[in-house]
Amino acid sequence: MKHKYFLILIVSILSFTSAGKAQTKPDPSFQLYILIGQSNMAGRGPITDDIKNEGNDRVFMFTRDSQWVKARHPVHFDKPKVAGAGPGLAFGIKMAEADPNVKIGLIPCAVGGTPIEHWVPGAYDEATKTHPYDDAVKRIKAAMKYGVVKGVIWHQGESNSSPERAVGYLDKLTALINRMREVVDNKQLPFIAGELGRYRPGYSNINQQLALLPQKVPFTGLATSEGLTDKGDTTHFNGKSADELGKRFAVQMLKVQKQFSKSHQ
Repeated sequence: MKHKYFLILIVSILSFTSAGKAQTKPDPSFQLYILIGQSNMAGRGPITDDIKNEGNDRVFMFTRDSQWVKARHPVHFDKPKVAGAGPGLAFGIKMAEADPNVKIGLIPCAVGGTPIEHWVPGAYDEATKTHPYDDAVKRIKAAMKYGVVKGVIWHQGESNSSPERAVGYLDKLTALINRMREVVDNKQLPFIAGELGRYRPGYSNINQQLALLPQKVPFTGLATSEGLTDKGDTTHFNGKSADELGKRFAVQMLKVQKQFSKSHQ
């Protein structure tokens, strides 16, 4: 019995020490990505048989309880009753496949239904009883104890797609990008935005502004939504389209990261 308790004690000490190291010295090979926006980033696509088992042993997600677990659908938890497939998992898998020497950590921070005006310090979202931006910052800082943030993927704009609410969208997005870069202390942090679905004409009010982002803000990119389809509600991508968008996010992220690398040679 004494040997048993001694073994338990040793395991506890080692676990505590390992966790302490992870929190005080981030692992540079653990590459973190921030997922922000509203419902299409959070994921509302049906988790069908062809995507329900997707995953990669080197891709992890940061849970509501700030724990790292193997990433799977759904990645987000903003609205558990309707959470589904989003672009985050496919994005993470693609990033892991691009470099077999790293682990990928997804930091889900999207909140369904939030306009861009709720992605500023102090803003409160009544529908979800959350502070989208402030809550995201807390999660990002907690996750950064374990790894290094390498980029942000953003999908939002449905709530700002009316002609009146779309005014000044690009300026607000630019301000958000600058804030995110300050949070992680990287003024050139790659930031990829995703186009809204082309299945609703009104979404072009946002897409037209997003098209200007790469020229307006350095080290940014745009993932196209061309050919993607909704799940029948003309609002949310279906599971396959959400997956495809995630892959497109990864292609653009890798492209911008390459630009970043060249600028530092």
